[in-house]
Amino acid sequence: MNVRRLLSVPLLAGVLGALAAGCGIRATEVPTDFGPAPSRANCSLTSPDVATQTSRGIPVQVFLLCGSSLVTVDRTVRVAEGATDTERRVLVAQGLLDVLAEPPSPAEAEAGYETEVPGGTTVSGPRPTDPEDTLRLSTPPSGLAGPALAQIVCTFSDSAAAEGDGSVILGGPGDEAPRRYGCTEQVRARPGAAEPPSSGVSGN
Repeated sequence: MNVRRLLSVPLLAGVLGALAAGCGIRATEVPTDFGPAPSRANCSLTSPDVATQTSRGIPVQVFLLCGSSLVTVDRTVRVAEGATDTERRVLVAQGLLDVLAEPPSPAEAEAGYETEVPGGTTVSGPRPTDPEDTLRLSTPPSGLAGPALAQIVCTFSDSAAAEGDGSVILGGPGDEAPRRYGCTEQVRARPGAAEPPSSGVSGN
């Protein structure tokens, strides 16, 4: 048998192996797009969050953000006894704003809940020329981020802070006239894309 031929077989195999190893796929040369990373938000608490239910007060529900929609969570707000209807409405609204601005509990955060309502936001009652159910925020509604306004509108409209008809009258600290805002299915489903619809209102 030809010795040179026997030697050439393993040598050729070694060369081919080296060439194959040198032809690996370079990750940076061929861009791939498998779509956005899957969301880690499951928007479902495995058990009641006791940490958010230990405070005494009026049981309420507020809207937080989770994924791309609004979801309700249980909270409590305190209201002084003996308050008039107008005072009670403002106190409830302020309590709702305060809990909306609080960071979600660890269990809620792990499930994907979050809030965009800025801390320090305050609310006051109507001016003499406003409708009696008006709530005036320290930040103009038009100056709030879309998701934050959606959180406030949907939370207020579903509480003792509003008339109970699925809407709330909001104004700002300036001279602009208040407007009636509604919480619709579209707003709850896509608070970042669908702004709460609003319309003008007449004064007292």
